[in-house]
Amino acid sequence: MSLAALIDGAFAPAAVSIRDGNIPGAVLGSVTADGERAVQWAGHAQIEPERETVSRETWFDLASLTKVIFTTTGILRLVEAGTISLDDPLIKVIPDLRQYDMNAAERRLTFRQCLAHQTHLPGVEPLYTYGQDPETLRAFILQRVWQSGPPVYSDINFMLLGIAIERITGQPLIDQPLPEQFSFRPDPTLCAATERCTWRGRVIRGEVHDENAYALGGASGHAGLFGTIDGVLDFAHSLLDGSALAPESIKAIRTRESEKRTVGWEGFYPGWHGGDSCSPDAIGHTGFTGTGLWLDFERGLAWSLLTNRVHPSRHKDSGILSLRRATGEQVIALFDRR
Repeated sequence: MSLAALIDGAFAPAAVSIRDGNIPGAVLGSVTADGERAVQWAGHAQIEPERETVSRETWFDLASLTKVIFTTTGILRLVEAGTISLDDPLIKVIPDLRQYDMNAAERRLTFRQCLAHQTHLPGVEPLYTYGQDPETLRAFILQRVWQSGPPVYSDINFMLLGIAIERITGQPLIDQPLPEQFSFRPDPTLCAATERCTWRGRVIRGEVHDENAYALGGASGHAGLFGTIDGVLDFAHSLLDGSALAPESIKAIRTRESEKRTVGWEGFYPGWHGGDSCSPDAIGHTGFTGTGLWLDFERGLAWSLLTNRVHPSRHKDSGILSLRRATGEQVIALFDRR
């Protein structure tokens, strides 16, 4: 079976979801370690205020895929360059973190802990409700006395990592160089629409859906990146063939730091978004807007499902978990029958 036939078959759950009105549109792509690639798509990039069809060239708000494609990869490359090590505290490059309390827990946080979501920081905080001045909000993140709790998946971890990248490189995230088919400033006319945002009073298209990333200037360590399916597959292929990162970094993203987390990524566990047929050391990540990327190194296979499931509203059951799982199961089942 060709990879194109495989993707046609694996697209069936997304086609049903589009038909039933659960999601407006979807693009599914897969790539193998030797570079074979296939893509399928259907539905709409936008249904209001006017309908526009989705295509292979549609740009999607990748949401939390920013964490793995941009931030995790960026931090690991800084480690490879010898600028930092994973077990360095953040204060090595952000000395003013909680600068009014030298004993603050945040001053002991390491890059590894933040990447693997093994900190005391909360999952999310509506920072945008405190104002929209990016520099003031960055200062607030650094000086906030964060409520302590058990380790959870936390946007705050990656906001701090994004600030660290800015400090090291001397460039705002929104101005950082990016591979082809990725952008923090996409052409809105090429993008899939996301939510009809009550805060901003408009349908969001071509600007980041995540309110905190928007208030931070459009790009943050946790969200803000846009990309096409081929950009995401290029990235996935570079991990599968080992060209994106050094072997030690590839090992880090494949090695558990906790039951469900590696350095930057989510590791396979029963019931996860990638389906239960993946290899035990498969990794993946999802984005709130309806995006996802999974890599099965044992099979030499990666796949990405990009949807705009929050368009026109997040306040509905899009069935995205079951759709992602069904898609992953189909991808693996058909690949194993080749």
